[in-house]
Amino acid sequence: MNQTALFARWSWRLLIGLIYLFLLAPILIVFIVSFDTRQYLAFPPESLSLGSYALVFQNATFIGAFWRSLLIGIVVGFGAVAIGTLLSLALTRHRFRGEGAVNFLVIAPFIVPNIVLGVGLVLVLANFGLLDSYPGIILAHLGVTIPYTVRTVSMSLMSVDRRVEEAAMVHGASPLKVFWRITLPLIRPGLIAGGVIAFLISFDETTISLFLVSVKASTLPTEIYHYLEYSTDPQIAALSVILILISLLVVIVLERLIGLRKAV
Repeated sequence: MNQTALFARWSWRLLIGLIYLFLLAPILIVFIVSFDTRQYLAFPPESLSLGSYALVFQNATFIGAFWRSLLIGIVVGFGAVAIGTLLSLALTRHRFRGEGAVNFLVIAPFIVPNIVLGVGLVLVLANFGLLDSYPGIILAHLGVTIPYTVRTVSMSLMSVDRRVEEAAMVHGASPLKVFWRITLPLIRPGLIAGGVIAFLISFDETTISLFLVSVKASTLPTEIYHYLEYSTDPQIAALSVILILISLLVVIVLERLIGLRKAV
């Protein structure tokens, strides 16, 4: 290997390393600040302590909002997978009038800013008395997560060998049985990935939630936002680290179960 090629190789590695450092630096700083003992956010920390983490687990507001977000995220995850699978089957296996309009509605949440979606959802849900309610926030989160499940499940469906399904029907299996016994196991990685993505998006959704909830159905991101309006202490950094670790744990479990590349 000549010197030019060696220089280019190491330059490329250095560039990739700097990009990773740039992306990870905020997380590293938050992690370090979470151990600070001062009552305000500052870097570097004056002294180190686990006190902020203890305060997080003693904060009834955060704990209650965490369980609400977890419940909403699980319901949204399962709901988005169910609805997304039906939409994916319709879009990948059938041709019908209005298919283009359905496709546009599916990708609309990708291109419409969340603040615009939030305003629109307030106007719609207010007419049905669903503001600051679990059904309202779940419906709103389904609207922004279903497109992700449609994409993951559609990719899995397109990779299925249709001849396997046709062979099962030739041998007398009904369409429902073919779907349950053949298609569903083959697209399972896409279903799991779509459900996990929907759960994480719902759990972390802030902008739309701020428009829709106040007290009864407040989620963890909205409680964090309201907390930051009046206080900025290491407790928020500690809570952020905990949430990052939870997301990382979910990704690791997904990788162990089905593999990230296979899932997406």
